[in-house]
Amino acid sequence: MKILEKKKIAKDLTKFLISSPLIAQKALPGQFIMLMVNEVGERIPLTIAASDKDKGTISIIFQEVGYTTKLLGTLGVGDSLYSLVGPLGRATEIKNYGKVIVLGGGVGIAEILPVLRALKGAGCDITTILGGRTKELVILVDQVKELTNQLIITTNDGSLGEEGLVTAPLGRLIKESQDYGLVFCVGPVPMMKAVSDLTRSHKIKTTVCLNSIMVDGTGMCGCCRVTIGKENKFTCVDGPDFDGHLVDFDELMNRQRIFNEHEKHALCKLDEQIKKDKENTN
Repeated sequence: MKILEKKKIAKDLTKFLISSPLIAQKALPGQFIMLMVNEVGERIPLTIAASDKDKGTISIIFQEVGYTTKLLGTLGVGDSLYSLVGPLGRATEIKNYGKVIVLGGGVGIAEILPVLRALKGAGCDITTILGGRTKELVILVDQVKELTNQLIITTNDGSLGEEGLVTAPLGRLIKESQDYGLVFCVGPVPMMKAVSDLTRSHKIKTTVCLNSIMVDGTGMCGCCRVTIGKENKFTCVDGPDFDGHLVDFDELMNRQRIFNEHEKHALCKLDEQIKKDKENTN
């Protein structure tokens, strides 16, 4: 579980290459790992962005936004993670859907990479739409280009590609042709909700990869519960992929805010500790 490479790919976005032969042997597109930075820390889920069976490595890409991800970002090459479990979750269903549209928003772009590789390998005709608030948050463009037949980029401020949201080009594509076998979307919950709302009326199969809060990742705690249709499901064992037309996104967004105040308090403590450590070092 040693970190072999560390790379900053954008503001607050970091990529780790980690030695993990057993997970690398089993990892499939759409699956994730649960990690702990240290023995007293929380467990967090991160999608496996890439895996190499021969080299025994996996790659993760994370946004340094919360307590644990910021703490994770303080590690460097040669450091080891305290705990790493996986691969977890159900793999994305891969087959030749014909024409597909894949959408990635922000750090969700990293999560679509393994799915794009698999869909391309299955012979799909792929149009990919990437979105971000600014051009700095539209990541991994070159890697995505290699895996897609057509690439469209949008930014909220117009600093790269089209100005606006990913739903604008998605709506155009569907208006031009509804002959799509799949729309696959990973990104912020409001983005996935908007995409699912748009495709629902056209009855286009839509899969979303949910980012529910998780504690153990094995279905025991129930923290990642989501309502799919009229059924309770657990993102960690029943997902993370679900039918976007059946997800109760409003409930999901409410549950995502449960620990906001706790997170703010934890971040303040971490910032104080990092500042103290720097002062002691100097």
